[in-house]
Amino acid sequence: MAVLVGKAAPDFTAATVLGNNSIDENFNLKAHIKNKYAVIFFYPLDFTFVCPSELIAFDHRLKEFKDRNVEVIGVSIDSHFTHLAWKNTPVNNGGIGQVAYPLVADIKHEICKAYDVEAEGGVAYRGSFLIDKTGIVRHQVVNDLPLGRNIDEMLRMIDALQFTEQHGEVCPAGWSKGKAGMKADTKGVADYLAKHAAEL
Repeated sequence: MAVLVGKAAPDFTAATVLGNNSIDENFNLKAHIKNKYAVIFFYPLDFTFVCPSELIAFDHRLKEFKDRNVEVIGVSIDSHFTHLAWKNTPVNNGGIGQVAYPLVADIKHEICKAYDVEAEGGVAYRGSFLIDKTGIVRHQVVNDLPLGRNIDEMLRMIDALQFTEQHGEVCPAGWSKGKAGMKADTKGVADYLAKHAAEL
């Protein structure tokens, strides 16, 4: 599996259901996320089992992503028509309701192949990619099909990235917003460990 961290996020143009349920036949990643951070997440299929819990969890935290200047984009190999039907299916019936971020139709499997998350059988693994404002992938994690992802962990990684950009410090193990960072030198490590090693 490819490691995309440190590389430009593969661009794509594809039919997409937008948050307001309109369909953009030529949704382009670079144009949509210009000057913003982005989280692109892949999931296996609409109308399946673990997937709706993840899509709803992303939607429940969408304001938190927006507050951090992050665009959230979901991708699966379903058509945009199937995406729209799933949005129009009530949550109590296994639908996702009116999630307010774009759902991209990767019906030719080109996007999941570009991000190297296509599983045997053609569906995508649960891949998540954090992209910075320059279009570079800074974090990726890929779960096997039965393993739902932790959306709060992605928010933590965004906080860590933005902390390092703002303060020029690195984020030690278990770092979360409001905690001390570490200067990336020998003295910085020693100072941090002297104060915080017992908390690790």
